[in-house]
Amino acid sequence: MKISTNSRTDLFVHISLVVALVVALFLGFFFLYLPFTTNHGQSITVPDLTGMSTEQLEDYLDERNLRYEVVDCTFVVGQKPLTVIRQTPKSGLRVKEDRKIYVYITALNAPNVKMPQLEDRTLNSAKAELARLGLRLGEIKYVPDPAQNSVMAQLFNGSPIKPGTLIPQGSIIVLEVGDGIGNTEFDVPDVVGKTLEDADFVLKASSLKRGLVMPVDDPTKAPGTVVRQNPEAGAGNKIHVGEVIDLWVVGGTPDTQPEQQNE
Repeated sequence: MKISTNSRTDLFVHISLVVALVVALFLGFFFLYLPFTTNHGQSITVPDLTGMSTEQLEDYLDERNLRYEVVDCTFVVGQKPLTVIRQTPKSGLRVKEDRKIYVYITALNAPNVKMPQLEDRTLNSAKAELARLGLRLGEIKYVPDPAQNSVMAQLFNGSPIKPGTLIPQGSIIVLEVGDGIGNTEFDVPDVVGKTLEDADFVLKASSLKRGLVMPVDDPTKAPGTVVRQNPEAGAGNKIHVGEVIDLWVVGGTPDTQPEQQNE
């Protein structure tokens, strides 16, 4: 096709047509083609997925033209397994359709941790150690003992648990804690004439501690018999819950450490 440019007017007309065509193509590309292919102007508000299970996620996001991908899986004490605990991008933001939401979920099974040594530690120290390991503090049982706010025993599922035992993270640990000597006062029990084993039983039944054990020689008494105690029984002598009683035992083994320190 031959374009006539016999006059200046024809030339201007042709140039104008070319410019108009270029402008039309430019506008069509940016305002028609690109919006159509990139869904320009069609945005979706990111929903809050926190607490939602992985079973719910796919259908829930499909309905909103969104997708998801699990980034990390970690155990969280007190959280239901396989539920969302964090997401990127955050809820409330506007994103394009078919955007992928990255989620962090809780693990199905709790990892095992070693039970720490809490006995003889302060209550506050024990609490901090349990929290550090992801273990939960259950009931605090106060027991008569001069060591106030000191952990006397650590229990798991109702039984004492040894340090180093593997238990699931998130397990509940019950602590027995000393309440100090307290105000309970009563007559000093008489254990003279009893065997050391029987004396221990009486002291524990009275919420008392065996103190020092001093060996003595007495051929008239059977080995292992308590022949003296301090404080003595009778004469109106009183003792408080949690206090100690020193014993003198025939042929006994010297014990220079009170029982409360050997537990």
